[in-house]
Amino acid sequence: MTPITFVFPANPGSFFNDLQGVARGLGACRPAPGQCPATRYFMSFQYFAGAACRALTARKDGPSLYEVCDPVLAGQAGGDPHLAKFYKTALGNPALRVLLRRAGLPELRDEARLAALRQALARARDEAEPDWAAIGQPVADLLNSIALDHPRPPPAVFVGKAPQQSQIDGVIRDCAQHLLGSYRRNGFLPTYAAFNLIGDPDCRGRELIMALTGLNARGYKNSSLLFNLARVFIARSPARAVVHPPWRGVAEPMWEPVQIRHRSAYYDAFFIEALLSYIETGLALPADKIAAERAIADMVDFCVNISREEVEGIDGARFNVITALAPAPHPRFSRFFAQIKQDLGFGIYVPDCDTTACSISAATQAGCTDEIINQPLLDFYAGYQVRAGVNAPRVTVPLNDHIDYEGGVATWIDNLAGERPYGNDLDPTLNLDILEVSFRNLARWKILETPSRLATVHRIIGFQKRLAASGAFANPRSHIYYLPELYSAYFGRCYAAFLALPLAAQAAIDPDGDFDFIRHRVLSYVKGELMAAEMNVFDAALALIALGHLGADPRAFAPALNVIVDAIGEGGRRGPFRAYEWNKMKTPTRILVGGPEVTSAFVLMGLAVARRAMAGRG
Repeated sequence: MTPITFVFPANPGSFFNDLQGVARGLGACRPAPGQCPATRYFMSFQYFAGAACRALTARKDGPSLYEVCDPVLAGQAGGDPHLAKFYKTALGNPALRVLLRRAGLPELRDEARLAALRQALARARDEAEPDWAAIGQPVADLLNSIALDHPRPPPAVFVGKAPQQSQIDGVIRDCAQHLLGSYRRNGFLPTYAAFNLIGDPDCRGRELIMALTGLNARGYKNSSLLFNLARVFIARSPARAVVHPPWRGVAEPMWEPVQIRHRSAYYDAFFIEALLSYIETGLALPADKIAAERAIADMVDFCVNISREEVEGIDGARFNVITALAPAPHPRFSRFFAQIKQDLGFGIYVPDCDTTACSISAATQAGCTDEIINQPLLDFYAGYQVRAGVNAPRVTVPLNDHIDYEGGVATWIDNLAGERPYGNDLDPTLNLDILEVSFRNLARWKILETPSRLATVHRIIGFQKRLAASGAFANPRSHIYYLPELYSAYFGRCYAAFLALPLAAQAAIDPDGDFDFIRHRVLSYVKGELMAAEMNVFDAALALIALGHLGADPRAFAPALNVIVDAIGEGGRRGPFRAYEWNKMKTPTRILVGGPEVTSAFVLMGLAVARRAMAGRG
């Protein structure tokens, strides 16, 4: 079953009225062999009806979230108005109040502890320069009382027979038609974001304090504080079963009715790659090929022109980079959600290293000749690269500080105004994207001829090798925005770009064979862990991307191919497949990003890679 994600709908009370509609959308709950879809629907509705009933009738054991917060935040509060506004908008909406009205914490019957918690909220509201570590500690102590785990799918029954080639080609065509049809209807390919109030399993009290002290924007600190307080009441009450039911596989499915539709250059970059994959299969009819090429050209323009932003490098040189969200109206938010975004403290977006790398890579693959492609971006990235003992404090929100950051490039780029709302963090998968775009522009950026640029590449490869050697790449906690399965697929994509280089260039970039070492570790994870357990469609697509690019025996593709072919149609009216988690944010709470179009794009890419490998053209 799929988890419920809240994004504060215009009519919050419709949550319970539409419970039947929720159940109808739960395609992730697969019927048993011989079970009809009506039975699956009944089971879904029965689950949510039962879970909601238990939440609404549970015995209340201590003060609720609202009994804690209303005296401080519900009235005409002074000080920083955003904290109270966020509380009323995000946590005080009627649907959530009903769901959590009987969720209480027994330790808060202690008047001293309750008073300390309220005092912390009042200080966050009133003080001009709050001591966020002290303010966050009462919430952090409560947060340490909850237990959340990452998905642990049960073992899968191995199926060695792959689907027919015609079935694989049919799914590729279905995914391509979904993407082209959506582009034709919308004028772009949408992606969706959704909040999951249960939060991320890797974020507990220690990580909350990291966020409160490492983030820069006060609105972001406010939302992190209150979201994490709410997490405790949800996770320790029967409401947990409503907000966070189980699902199949690793990537988290996304609930359909309450998602924020938007557009970003990061998403367009991967849609470009998906449509390029479709054209390369040779399956596109002439009219579809023309439509795909037009969409690609438009998305390249969106990436390198509309989303372009000038920033200053560490040495004062100016560079053009790609911003996470272009100025309005380009992100395509609805008016309602545009205002909600402001109210919740997400008013400022700055460029990031990942969107820049993926956009430039996609534009390069599409044959773009814009001058932005010629910038030697490694000179810019070198300023954001961590060097132990020199600039390690560049990572201000070290949620994954169990890994060695040396050689890694941080995520967020300061804009010309010097704004840095998210502080900075460091994600391993992002660094694969920097390597991949560097390989595609090796000659253009004169990397082999420029010792400083080659040294930047070597340090990133060293960072990746240590991740592989320690096994940390397979630990979800190591990743800020992704899952280990996505890291594996992105490594395959990076490895393919590496193998496309001349042998002499490969030797200069990787003289010690580090890429082959990482390749074996990633393949072992994909075959021995990811594919050994039950997968959903998105898991299977990522497995195929990794296996195909890393040169696995095509006979190993069968389980993932069967998962995809068997699930065709699960998306209902929205597309061939459901929406799944592509990437995420861990602060201020767990925010998932994905969509039906995203699933189609990754399935298309995975099947195209597998198809090429099975034809002996890997």
